[in-house]
Amino acid sequence: MRLFAALLPLPLVLGLGACAPMSIERAEQVCFERARLALRPRGEAYFGATTEGPAYGLEVEITSDYLQGRDPAEVYDACVFEKSGQFPRRPLYAREDWKG
Repeated sequence: MRLFAALLPLPLVLGLGACAPMSIERAEQVCFERARLALRPRGEAYFGATTEGPAYGLEVEITSDYLQGRDPAEVYDACVFEKSGQFPRRPLYAREDWKG
């Protein structure tokens, strides 16, 4: 019974750890991808042959940010703040890797 009582708070502690803010570097990395998807949908089409016959498919990724016409810089700023509690160190449009 004591073991059960000692382990009871463990899920609560682990759950709270998931709510902790991530580093600003990681947040910028994650949110950069979200900003790219706010700019335009991304997709992939493929066609080929296998020993079992033809293989083909289509994958399209569209976000609600794109459908709402949100500015990618606005999406990026809000996302970084939400995930890290800090504003981005550099604006989206000032990043060298942004190709918007």
